[in-house]
Amino acid sequence: MSLTPRPRTQPRISRHRKAALLASAVSVCLLAAAAPAEPLGVGDRLYPYLGNPGYDVASYDLALTYPGTNDKPLQAVTTIDAWTTANLDRLNLDFAHGTVRSVEVDGRPAEFTSAGDDLVVTPEHFLHKGIWTRITVRHTSDPMPGKDQEGGWVRTADGLAMANQADAAHLVFPCNDHPSDKALFTFRITAPNGYTAVANGLPAGAERVGGTTTWTYRTQHPMATELAQVSIGRSAVVHREGPHGLPMRDVVPSADRKALEPWLAKTPGQVAWLEGKVGRYPFETYGVLMAQASTGFELETQTLSLFEKEVFTEPAYPKWYVESVMVHELSHQWFGDSVSPRTWSDVWLNEGHATWYEELYSEETAHRPMVDRMKAAYGASDRWREAGGPPARPKEPAPGQKISLFRPNIYDGAALVLYALRQEIGRPAFERLERRWVQEHRDSTATTSDFVRLASAVAGRDLNGFFQAWLYGEKTPPMPGHPDWKPQAPTQPAKALTRR
Repeated sequence: MSLTPRPRTQPRISRHRKAALLASAVSVCLLAAAAPAEPLGVGDRLYPYLGNPGYDVASYDLALTYPGTNDKPLQAVTTIDAWTTANLDRLNLDFAHGTVRSVEVDGRPAEFTSAGDDLVVTPEHFLHKGIWTRITVRHTSDPMPGKDQEGGWVRTADGLAMANQADAAHLVFPCNDHPSDKALFTFRITAPNGYTAVANGLPAGAERVGGTTTWTYRTQHPMATELAQVSIGRSAVVHREGPHGLPMRDVVPSADRKALEPWLAKTPGQVAWLEGKVGRYPFETYGVLMAQASTGFELETQTLSLFEKEVFTEPAYPKWYVESVMVHELSHQWFGDSVSPRTWSDVWLNEGHATWYEELYSEETAHRPMVDRMKAAYGASDRWREAGGPPARPKEPAPGQKISLFRPNIYDGAALVLYALRQEIGRPAFERLERRWVQEHRDSTATTSDFVRLASAVAGRDLNGFFQAWLYGEKTPPMPGHPDWKPQAPTQPAKALTRR
């Protein structure tokens, strides 16, 4: 995610590196059938009720029927194939903004109730550990915002899009809404003729029946729920070819296709630039979704990044800056999407890397030295740590403002950690580390500890002390190679960082 600037933000049989926190939380899922329903979670420090123990989702099949107006609920059927990791009398799904009409477990009607933001399902038969189970939920999906709810559906000028980060996918569909449980997705979107529906992954057909068309898309790689994207609108889909034949598709308002083409044409070159830094693009397709909506941020939804159209049409935004924002979201396809955070405290690995490559791109293509921005970030870093916590232990989101997790300490503050690391181990070792990181954890999840271990292995020495200070310290350590850099006093304003 990057904050939009404002003028002066078939199931998988195996899974690698599953979250340890899922296993540790399984015991709490052994609920007696007579016990009161209660919300569960996988124990995430920042979002304690996100996710659910006792099962591992392999795939989602999400069928949505759009009524032709974005102020009325969509009719929906969500089908979940999962592998049980504990004996279960009941199971919890995250779902908080829709009406549930019925639930089936393995084809049999199941009882259900709600508890907090959870849909609690009691199947007809006990579910034993180590079996496949299918949960089918018929429900509505409401695009109108609820009280104290952020994210989920985004109402655009001509339809809908999704913005589910960090904890809002369950405002759209029942799910295990935590990035530690990635799964394959199939989307089936039915809309009146004249609308175009696009989702993550590759198209798998469009069937027109009477006055509606059903569009089907499937992902070829597992995806976190927060990265799901569905666009419904009067849109043009622009196709082109990227590096090594990569199919690319962009989604833009039909009336703006010609005007936006110069920006769309930049993406293949940006993909090639990033492949030169970190290796092959990790997914089956890529593109940008330019939405006529006001969100306050751009978002790295997997294979189809969400942007406000205004980013590309507002003359106050310099060309080099807009391109760097595009690269920020593209970088997330490697850092955050392919390699997802095991917990939300690991989000610095997403945003720090995306900010790093955003800055590096600006340095190499727009002659804006990274060192200048890093020096400015160093000056502000102590204040960022005080306000938002150190990069790898961010403070909890403000009450009623869950998106406030995304503070400067996990953007430029985390990129500053990567800059210090490159200064510490040297450019060649740093570049080897970046490539190995995305290769070894592709299509999986990873933690800060995983990054520290790999960095130490690549550098050939123990870096635990270095990372402990830079990632968890209340104060910013001295910058290797720049003994003259000093934190700025709290009363002294930091140099403005243009991305924010």
